[in-house]
Amino acid sequence: MTQLITRYAPAFLHPAARMLGRGFTLLFMLLALISIGMVACGGGGANEPAPLVQSQPVTTPVITPAPGTSGTPAAVMLTTTFTLQVTELNTTLVSPWGLAFLPDGRMLVTEKGGTLKLLAANGSTVGTVSGVPAVNSAGQGGLLDVVIDPQYASNQRIYMTFSENDSSNASINSTAVVRAKLDTNARSLSDVTVIYRQMPKVTSSGHYGSRLVFDKNGYLFVALGDRQNNSERVHAQDLTRGHGKVMRITTEGMPAPGNPSFATAGAQGAIWSYGHRNPQGAALHPTTGELWVSEHGPQGGDELNRAESGKNYGWPVISYGQEYGSTTQVGEGTAKAGMEQPVSYWLTRDGSPYTGGSKSSMAPAGLAFYSGDKFPEYSGNLFSGALAGTALWRVVLSSDGKSEIFRERLLASRGERIRDVRQGTDGWIYMLADSGKLIRVSR
Repeated sequence: MTQLITRYAPAFLHPAARMLGRGFTLLFMLLALISIGMVACGGGGANEPAPLVQSQPVTTPVITPAPGTSGTPAAVMLTTTFTLQVTELNTTLVSPWGLAFLPDGRMLVTEKGGTLKLLAANGSTVGTVSGVPAVNSAGQGGLLDVVIDPQYASNQRIYMTFSENDSSNASINSTAVVRAKLDTNARSLSDVTVIYRQMPKVTSSGHYGSRLVFDKNGYLFVALGDRQNNSERVHAQDLTRGHGKVMRITTEGMPAPGNPSFATAGAQGAIWSYGHRNPQGAALHPTTGELWVSEHGPQGGDELNRAESGKNYGWPVISYGQEYGSTTQVGEGTAKAGMEQPVSYWLTRDGSPYTGGSKSSMAPAGLAFYSGDKFPEYSGNLFSGALAGTALWRVVLSSDGKSEIFRERLLASRGERIRDVRQGTDGWIYMLADSGKLIRVSR
């Protein structure tokens, strides 16, 4: 085009006119270059930069446990070196909390302030979904986790947790579960129904939990926090209250068939397990179908637990953590009859050996088992995000899937507070960071 303009510019024009023509030619060329640059950066919309891709070489042990062993050293430990490709697919999210994949690879992301975003399969923002209920976003509250129904292809249902004020007393609140039908074309929710509420509601702005996981029978696990205050945390041991529990409910919000029964009068029928502090990670083991949860310790003592039916995980009677700002042990000690031990626990933020004094928390958030084919080295491994610990933790389990035999801290140099971790429909690992990023880990 530029050649045509130059070639056919009238030779008889006044020199000033010809100079003006050359100016237009240069302007045209400049605009063309800008246009090409914009096309090259496309895919993310005007407000979303092109994905940032960074490489990080990783030398990682690949562990093969001895058959039938539990908690013993690996029979074979191979070391492989490969490169993780860390891609920031979206950097425009605002305090993202929960991530769910639709069957076609598109994503739903909750933002703590009360917004539900629909993202394309490449991570770019499609738009905001309307119809989300009002949330209490003070403190640790807001719009929290999101999952899709196992029968989503036929019913288009999704479920979310959020912090909900009492309808007649705004000073008290609790975690609630909402069910809705999603219309991706209209980007809207309909048939919005709160199916479950943590009871009683109390005055607090912390420790809502709250992850959602469907079991293999189509029932919904709901992880609930102890509500943080010292006056409330004791109720994690109270079966008549929803504090510090994992609940198991139907999609209508009723106690699920097969839940444990307790001798305690007034015990809530939805309780699956109890004695939890603030579980912000939950995942179903792909083989055993068992629920695993990660939960925040106080100062140190972050835990990874197999949440089994009817069992007591001890908080706040036993703990590996300390009271904040001190070296005082929480509760009576680290063990007690009738209370479960964690599969694993952290005493320091970076996983280094504890040598005395004050402990520190890595603050686990988001939990996912890897079952894809893109990382054969990670098959069956468990991945946890870390908030204060700013990393992605990889946990290798024994062959019976009941104990940890190895763990390593990945991507720590990025300094990101990892809020959620999921395996994508494409087999790569996806993470949400508090900084507003959707990050894909590939190779």
